[in-house]
Amino acid sequence: MRPIILAGAFATLAGSALAHATLEQKDAAAGTTTKITLRVPHGCAGEATHTVRLTLPDGFYAAKPMPKPGWTLSTAKGDYAVPYDNHGTEMREGLREVVWSGGHLEDGWYDEFTVRGTFGAAIEPGTVLYFPALQECAGGTADWTDTTGSHDVPNPAPSITISAAAGEHGHGHGHGAASMDETVRAGALEISGAFTRATLPNAPVAGGFMTIANTGQNEDRLLSATSPIAGRVEIHEMAMEGDVMRMRALPDGLALPAGDTVTLAPGGYHLMFMELKQALPEGDSVPVTLRFRDAGEVDVTLTVGPTDAGAHAGMKH
Repeated sequence: MRPIILAGAFATLAGSALAHATLEQKDAAAGTTTKITLRVPHGCAGEATHTVRLTLPDGFYAAKPMPKPGWTLSTAKGDYAVPYDNHGTEMREGLREVVWSGGHLEDGWYDEFTVRGTFGAAIEPGTVLYFPALQECAGGTADWTDTTGSHDVPNPAPSITISAAAGEHGHGHGHGAASMDETVRAGALEISGAFTRATLPNAPVAGGFMTIANTGQNEDRLLSATSPIAGRVEIHEMAMEGDVMRMRALPDGLALPAGDTVTLAPGGYHLMFMELKQALPEGDSVPVTLRFRDAGEVDVTLTVGPTDAGAHAGMKH
């Protein structure tokens, strides 16, 4: 049997700040779909890592791993402790382990390994979910599997703390829903201040507005949106062309730079609900599903405000 090289051996080589394999995300709201990223800061006590194994805990379902160039991806399925509702389909089993193998991560290099999935809506706030990880090298292994929660152990398992879901859940997606007075977190994104304006009975279009803060270290992108109140939803911007303010669609979506906040507001970026199927009376609410490149699908509830709601909001971001 190959020897197990505990994480404590790394501390003298890499320093305590870099010694542990950790998750980039520190917390996530119950009911949200997000990505979790395992950060591997070095190899095994001087040796290169050729395999990384990540165990997925109960409470994290519908997982999809991200392939990595130069690594072979494999998975193992198993039963969930409880069933989950995934887009109206009951899920009783899914991925329980993800393995990236055949790669070469030198001891002095850093890399990340990503899985996207959904956290159960019924998880109690404050619950810590552990994602035990194992590095395999030519001469041994380094395990990050201790789930006691102690800060004194040499090999703590990567973990994430569950926060309360912001708003109600809708449409069977199992994601948090944000409205005007609420904020929902999806991965590194925080969505708040979601609203639209009241319309007349025969109005063909309406706008959708909100603030999206990207608290992460990587850019994300709002790719598209859908809503049952419209035939289609487009992402638009208002921009000056010469002396004329024009509205145009953004077919490639809206970039959300790392560490920045983008505001969708009247006179700037916004959602455009086309082919409205109903009038939007003030005080009502509009369900919308946003689709992000990395954060996935997120349900948002827009509060219907007066016809001049947000008239003094800033343009763009």
